[in-house]
Amino acid sequence: MPKDFVPVARPHLGQEEVAAAGRAILSGWVTQGPEVARFEREFAAYVGSPHACAVSSGTTALHLALLAVGVRPGDEVITVSHSYIATANSIRYCGAKPVFVDIDPATFNIDPQKIEPAISDRTRAILCVHQMGMPCDLKAIVEIGRHRGLPVVEDAACAIGSEILWQGQWEKIGKPHGDVACFSFHPRKLLTTGDGGMLTTASAEIDAKFRLWRQHGMSVPDTVRHSSPEVVFESYPELGFNYRLTDIQAAIGREQLKRLPEAIAQRRQLANRYKQLLGDMPGLTLPDEPDWTRANWQSFCIRLPKDIDQRTVMQKMLDEGIATRRGIMCAHLEPAYRDPETWRCAQTTCKPSGRCPNLAESERAQREGVILPLFSEMTEEQQDRVVRALRAACSPRNQG
Repeated sequence: MPKDFVPVARPHLGQEEVAAAGRAILSGWVTQGPEVARFEREFAAYVGSPHACAVSSGTTALHLALLAVGVRPGDEVITVSHSYIATANSIRYCGAKPVFVDIDPATFNIDPQKIEPAISDRTRAILCVHQMGMPCDLKAIVEIGRHRGLPVVEDAACAIGSEILWQGQWEKIGKPHGDVACFSFHPRKLLTTGDGGMLTTASAEIDAKFRLWRQHGMSVPDTVRHSSPEVVFESYPELGFNYRLTDIQAAIGREQLKRLPEAIAQRRQLANRYKQLLGDMPGLTLPDEPDWTRANWQSFCIRLPKDIDQRTVMQKMLDEGIATRRGIMCAHLEPAYRDPETWRCAQTTCKPSGRCPNLAESERAQREGVILPLFSEMTEEQQDRVVRALRAACSPRNQG
């Protein structure tokens, strides 16, 4: 790529992370161990959760969360199609079926009013997504879950550092509001360990399940076995998984956690500047931040005017050395979900194989959305280039 290329995202990593990784490597303990334990404690303290359990990815976090709240083969989980495919996949890993409901077009998040009509006698959980770091309406969703006796799992993959106004207090996503919150540390996220994930919960019982299952169902953790003055034989009372985070990753994550407040402040400033620079573009819809949320702005997604072709705009911008991404995907439009037996529409009489009339807002968000570059070290000059390129790409002469 040319030197002046503007990526859609860029992880903020420096010498502090290099030194942290080196510290873990030279310690002689590189798999799940003391650095992971410290990272878990520090992460829990940051979000305000009694428990935090590190795992190998945000997807494995979702899988364990759903298993822990009781999702089993033949069950249904209410969620959105409009999310990265890992959200729906994690439900299928449990042998269950995702039931897709539509989104609120203003926030790209699940529409709480669509949840209750989708509940059936097979529903075992609600899986909501804080899309692109924008908190969803947790208050309404949790109330539905409690009223109907359904656990609420939060896909908070993008939402580290985002906040919600909860009972008059600003609280971070990850402080237990539902039953479990799941985070991702992929390089596109504000906090990255290369890959990895975290689960937070108020339940000691659920946390214990995570810790057992992430390490093959082993009854005795490696740290306990290796530090024991006596020989310890472990057992495997349950089927588990190899979902561990390494100490090298955790050491990097601890340094990333220190960067978060500054990174979020920079992103919020850049998001506000985008709104100022793009506010006068005819037909362009800017992302909405409800007054009861403080987003970390993991991504900044605009909606193009209806007569503007998404691919054309993205290609014109790429030709100018600026990367973009399409609006968040819809799982039900992907080949892996073409079989109508793999998912259910919220309307029980609807069995589409492809486009779904009951997911019109989700499909429109994918079709009209464009994610613009946004990263902590982005300069105003780079942002000005993005805005100029977007305006040019949307002009009539480039849409012919």
